[in-house]
Amino acid sequence: MATRNFGVWGLSSAATAGLAVGVLVALTAQQRRFEALRLRVARVEGTDVRDTRLAEQQRLQTYLLDKALDDPDLAEVMSTINEVDLTRRRQYLFANAMYTNALLAYRVGVVSWEELHGHLRIICRNHIFRDYWDATRHHRASLKDASDEARVGQMMDTIIRDLDEADTEEWWVVGEPPTE
Repeated sequence: MATRNFGVWGLSSAATAGLAVGVLVALTAQQRRFEALRLRVARVEGTDVRDTRLAEQQRLQTYLLDKALDDPDLAEVMSTINEVDLTRRRQYLFANAMYTNALLAYRVGVVSWEELHGHLRIICRNHIFRDYWDATRHHRASLKDASDEARVGQMMDTIIRDLDEADTEEWWVVGEPPTE
């Protein structure tokens, strides 16, 4: 009885070595792709955790705000602006809630930089919000320039300046969103 030789066992040692090197190169490339995917998944999961924590922080802030709006004594604790009456204090607290909500929406990716610009341009049309923004200017003085909040604050300052300098009543076209 004859045996069939399929050629694999009859390869020269050089061919066998070449085949082994090829397999090793393919495995190394596959391992690199796997590691890149693993790092990408870790980044996404880290972002999800951060976004979840930001959302939970916002829920807690909203809860505290609700308590402060319902109770003037608590509003006094939450507000750092002492020279205003009770009504204005509550309005400032609400203005802060509007601003932090917009900031969070940007941070977690619900709105883009351009959409945030448009939203803030609407908020800046309100004179009470502008008073709040001016009264809390010193709060933003210590922010690191590269932080999201500092960048959004700078955008807000630019929007207010652009609206003040505009020679049109068409406020929705005033100012260009800065590049991100």
